[in-house]
Amino acid sequence: MDDIKKRGSTLLGPSDPAPVTVVNPDGARVALLVCDHATNAVPAALQGLGLTERDLHHHIALDIGAAEVTRELARLLDAPAVLPGYSRLVVDCNRRLEHPSSIVALSDGVEIPGNRDLTEADRRVRIDECFWPYHRRIGAGLAGFAMRDIRPAIISVHGFTPVLNGTERPWHVGVLWDGDSRIAQPLLAALSARAGLVVGDNEPYSGRQRYGYTIEVHATETGLANVLVEIREDLVADADGQLRIASLLAETLAPIMSGLEET
Repeated sequence: MDDIKKRGSTLLGPSDPAPVTVVNPDGARVALLVCDHATNAVPAALQGLGLTERDLHHHIALDIGAAEVTRELARLLDAPAVLPGYSRLVVDCNRRLEHPSSIVALSDGVEIPGNRDLTEADRRVRIDECFWPYHRRIGAGLAGFAMRDIRPAIISVHGFTPVLNGTERPWHVGVLWDGDSRIAQPLLAALSARAGLVVGDNEPYSGRQRYGYTIEVHATETGLANVLVEIREDLVADADGQLRIASLLAETLAPIMSGLEET
């Protein structure tokens, strides 16, 4: 795989997708949506990281359905959203760069050939061209709010698998949070009131683990109201499910956001 990794000082070519996408940039809502694992795209120079198409459509490469839900939620809430352009397997935009899972050589038992034996230069070009553009755009969006003396909420959308290590996960939606309950608690209450919906409070992961990057750096460290919503992937595997979940989240989040905007 050496021919894949050693491509000089640049990685992205003219046919590659942009490293970041902004949806509804002029949205009026005092909130910013983010979706850290929005896509399975890999720069052409990396030749799919040596993986099969099936691998790249698996949850190891992206949060299935999360991008579509985020885009629809941005429309329904009238809020801007920022999405990265490349797979978490190229570089994980929700991990600190020093974290072992920033660029993984093994994910859920699947070897990632194109991520083995990376040099510091290999890592640096991915970080510079795929990680930082996403986070700089989030920062620019927050700066735009700050220039208007506005402190927006940050809503992060993720997905999780129905089964992990042979254990079924009963939750349909999880609400992850740490010390800031301004969005999480009313959202938990509103979602839990929906008949037949199984809602996890810091499930299937805990926001108190604090191993993520985006919420930690852009919201927790700056005191912005925030929440991370986890959606079970089988519920958003098709367009109907994506619209259904986005509508549910919009209905429950809108009054919460309005309340924050009035304070």
